[in-house]
Amino acid sequence: MADRAEVVFVDGVRTPFGRAGEKGMYWNTRADDLVVKAMIGLLERNPSVPGERIDEVAIAATTQTGDQGLTLGRTAALLSGLPKSVPGFAIDRMCAGAMTAVTTLGAGIGFGAYDLAIAGGVEHMGRHPMGSGVDPNPRFLSERLVSEDALNMGATAERIHDRFPSYTKERSDRFALRSQEKVAAAYAAEKIQPDLVSVAIRSESGWGLATRDEAPRPETTMEGLASLKTPFRPFGRVTAGNASGLNDGASACLLASSTAAKELGLTVKMKMVSFAFAGVEPEVMGLGPVPSTEKALRKAGLSITDIGLFELNEAFAVQVISFLDHFGIDDDDPRVNEYGGAIAIGHPLASSGVRLMNQLARQFSEHPEVRYGLTAMCIGLGQGGTVIWENPHFNRKASKR
Repeated sequence: MADRAEVVFVDGVRTPFGRAGEKGMYWNTRADDLVVKAMIGLLERNPSVPGERIDEVAIAATTQTGDQGLTLGRTAALLSGLPKSVPGFAIDRMCAGAMTAVTTLGAGIGFGAYDLAIAGGVEHMGRHPMGSGVDPNPRFLSERLVSEDALNMGATAERIHDRFPSYTKERSDRFALRSQEKVAAAYAAEKIQPDLVSVAIRSESGWGLATRDEAPRPETTMEGLASLKTPFRPFGRVTAGNASGLNDGASACLLASSTAAKELGLTVKMKMVSFAFAGVEPEVMGLGPVPSTEKALRKAGLSITDIGLFELNEAFAVQVISFLDHFGIDDDDPRVNEYGGAIAIGHPLASSGVRLMNQLARQFSEHPEVRYGLTAMCIGLGQGGTVIWENPHFNRKASKR
């Protein structure tokens, strides 16, 4: 048996993220067209990759129905112009769909089954709201396996506030405000745009082009956040301002073995070190990234102090705060979500994992003093996922400075 192949992240792109619903920019755009657009953009950016050399395509979606169904990885491969010899499949791990596509294909590369693979995700929450068309087994409630609102993500976030009284609404709002400010600063500094693939869109006023995320609100203030309703319970702490919204969007990335990357002259943006998924009580699903991160660190032989950059999915501000608090990291630590996160950008469920990776990869190129970074997210039904990455630009001399 050969030694494990080194798994590298070559490149990643995404569409701008839109607001879900009739007023959102993708209301008249098919879900599969969004992910195909991302894949075509990825392939165009990497012209030295022969299509026939792609060994697998894994595309995730949470609500696999309609234009998000039909074995998305295979249909997207065909629609994006890859040769018919390229296979593909679909993945569902709710919010961590794209992340699981990456870890599944990464494991295949490590095992030696693949040399090159495309992983990604799409969610059109306007066309396919989370949970639409599903039929949960009645045993979940009759046998009290989960509480009645375990699938109501806002309710699970309220429970984290209940469990940890120091996680106040004001603290969540402050974290949310910083996310909006950091996204605005990242856009102003052209940090986000390089990895966006423009999408032609159609509305009542005619054709247009989606070139940037639709959800950010740079005008956000603490006063404005304090005045928002708490839809998940009266006098609650979770609002539309300190949580990610309902969004449409897609992402795609190219993974390779280091040998194949070298052969094709591909630039390596990150190296995969380890990954882990873990389960927690569905009622407090936001705590999931804590055990998944501990597991991933253990498998990598690292500790939390070795991690120099964090990309944490901001499903809810309180969810990220619970992670930071557990590991003794300040809410405003500059290593965390340097370009802001999902509270401002949006969270089209299954596509968000690759957005985190895109942002981490770009930060790695700017931080040669950092050797390791991680991407982590909470997952509906009580799970967490974490991937640890190594910076190929790491410079020991820079780290000593």
